[in-house]
Amino acid sequence: MNSKCEGCIDNKDSIFSVLTDKEKLFLKENIACVHYKKGENIFKEGFKPYGLILLSKGKVKIFKEGIGGREQIVRLAKANDFIGFRALFADDYYNASAIALDNSSICIIDKKKLLTLIHANSNLALQIIKQIAKDLGEAERRTISLTQKHLRGRLAESLLVLANTYGLEKDKQTLKVKLPREDLANLSNMTASNAIKTLYGFADEKVVELQGKLIKIIKMSELEKISELG
Repeated sequence: MNSKCEGCIDNKDSIFSVLTDKEKLFLKENIACVHYKKGENIFKEGFKPYGLILLSKGKVKIFKEGIGGREQIVRLAKANDFIGFRALFADDYYNASAIALDNSSICIIDKKKLLTLIHANSNLALQIIKQIAKDLGEAERRTISLTQKHLRGRLAESLLVLANTYGLEKDKQTLKVKLPREDLANLSNMTASNAIKTLYGFADEKVVELQGKLIKIIKMSELEKISELG
């Protein structure tokens, strides 16, 4: 652990940008940075959170285990995203688990210290509410999509989610994340075999190009159309 994780606080795009210099200093004195290797658990379902977690570096998947141990990925997180905050503010246990998809770093803010800042700065409270509302809206949209769309529409949407979350390489086509086919299936609420079959179907149609675990989106507009049609 490293208590000096100031980059998370000074980031102009962070919710902490609304804090005063004195409040930022208080936060820097009460924040810890923890590093995780790819594949390590950040938190597990059923445990109680002890602080607000901000992903400062890397990629993380949040998932629930279903019947037979099958995973359902409920969210993907990137740098500057908060994870596990619902359980923290609800004073509840985590209802999902989080695993690092890459070597990642998180910043943890003690709950009591955070509440002290929220009481002192209403703008911070408003920023947190906005973030929770935004994530809730995205969760609702994804739930509707996964229950109403057919296999092709679901997989197309998942590829677009990956592109929007992690971005594209310099060629503006290749996804900046190497997601195992099983994870792609779990993100799309599909079996692995259906996900692979559908993905290769997209490749045959020249919508995407497959290079090992890398996925290159050749026809973005066509992928968007497939997702929209469902």
